[in-house]
Amino acid sequence: MLNNKGMKMDKKIIFLDLDGTLTNDEKKITPKTKEALLDIQKRGHIVALASGRPTPGMGFIAKELELEKYGGYVMSFNGGKIINWKTKETVFENTLDRKYLPDLIRYARQNNLGLITYDNKQGLVATRVDSYVMLETVKINRIPAFLTDVVKYVDYNPNKCLYTVDPEISEYHEKRLAEKFGDVLSVYRSTDYFIEIVPKGIDKAASIKVLIDKLNIPHENTIACGDGFNDLSMIKYAAVGVAMENAVDAVKESADYITASNNDDGIAEVVEKFITD
Repeated sequence: MLNNKGMKMDKKIIFLDLDGTLTNDEKKITPKTKEALLDIQKRGHIVALASGRPTPGMGFIAKELELEKYGGYVMSFNGGKIINWKTKETVFENTLDRKYLPDLIRYARQNNLGLITYDNKQGLVATRVDSYVMLETVKINRIPAFLTDVVKYVDYNPNKCLYTVDPEISEYHEKRLAEKFGDVLSVYRSTDYFIEIVPKGIDKAASIKVLIDKLNIPHENTIACGDGFNDLSMIKYAAVGVAMENAVDAVKESADYITASNNDDGIAEVVEKFITD
């Protein structure tokens, strides 16, 4: 149905986490899922990528899905930055005050954790190199890493920081960090080995609201798909919250629908079920 300006009134927007959701375990988009997402964009619906990744680590996926051609959106840093991928306009951005960096780094050193942030040159800055830092820079984001004195190097307000932590102690440190910094920063795990530190009040749900308000898309036309702890807010917020079969239990328990796994074209199943026009 079209309104009097010729715009699609029932336009839907689907928000997609990347790792463990849109991409399979090899960090690739399967052909069936890619075809389904290109098809709905051709039909006038919107694809928005919503990830904890830095913006440069999402660009190659945005390119593969032709978001520039169809006017899709990239929500990086767990919603800390929203970019119109067609115009490259920054629709929204919130950053961490760098005054918190010394205390965040002190906690990392005292507890033998790694700390990552992201620089303005599209790289990754780290206090140390460990297997999780290498995973973040090489396999996930395909960006360079710099080992340096983070406090001296970072003379700007970063979008987020990321602790690297062994999975068996990640929940413990998430709770301790929330107790220590929770009044001024948001703290949550994105995986068992990453703990995200972002500006207070920033999460994927809050940024979805910012974007749909700007685009005048009604809430009932929103779909959000995810698998991890940092997807929980958008799963709860969207009109249709979808958990992958491989999602953590907390996400499954909060979802309206559980789709197939990221290795079995779960996103294509969502498109076929919920975006039918």
